[in-house]
Amino acid sequence: MHEFWASFQQLLDAEELLRSGGFYLLLIVVFAETGLFFGFFLPGDYLLFLAGLFCASGLLPVSIYSLCGGLFFAAVLGNYTGYWFGRRTGPMLFKRKESLLFKQKYIVAAEEFYHKYGALALIVGRFMPIIRTFAPIFAGVVRVDIGRFSFLNISGAILWVGVLTLSGYFLGQRFPQIVDYIEYIIIGFISITTVPLVITVLRKSLKKNNKLEK
Repeated sequence: MHEFWASFQQLLDAEELLRSGGFYLLLIVVFAETGLFFGFFLPGDYLLFLAGLFCASGLLPVSIYSLCGGLFFAAVLGNYTGYWFGRRTGPMLFKRKESLLFKQKYIVAAEEFYHKYGALALIVGRFMPIIRTFAPIFAGVVRVDIGRFSFLNISGAILWVGVLTLSGYFLGQRFPQIVDYIEYIIIGFISITTVPLVITVLRKSLKKNNKLEK
């Protein structure tokens, strides 16, 4: 049991994951977070950024071309898996019993986000935790045309991987000493990606309170 929790904590620690797990574990984590409903807790945005940073500093022994190509493939395949899962389970997903790794509020949040942004949710949602995992699943539930989904899936993966991984890579090349401030980078990414979700939750709570008062 101790070994299990140690491995679980390692998955949540992006820096440790990259240092000890390497390139292939990185691809598995990206695939799981973008395609499997229980992957919502895995590190996403800052994992890609750190991967580019570690690639530039030599801590991740793989070329930037192989890194971006592998991440793109994992992200695209992950979304296809999520889409297939949503298409197969359909409305039954909303009746699924909650568990440690599945909460109804996550699929509801993805539904609301999708209705707000339309098909662009599959691109914008790449940069938001939880939405990144459940948006392709919901797209499968509502049976988005596979051709349209493929275009948005590939476009979103290119943007997500390109912006975050290359940003980390070029910053690592320009400022090699930045690897000494990884903790601050992670805190910054968590803050940036979490704030929009917190604001959304607060707005929903305020709307409910206003309705109850009326």
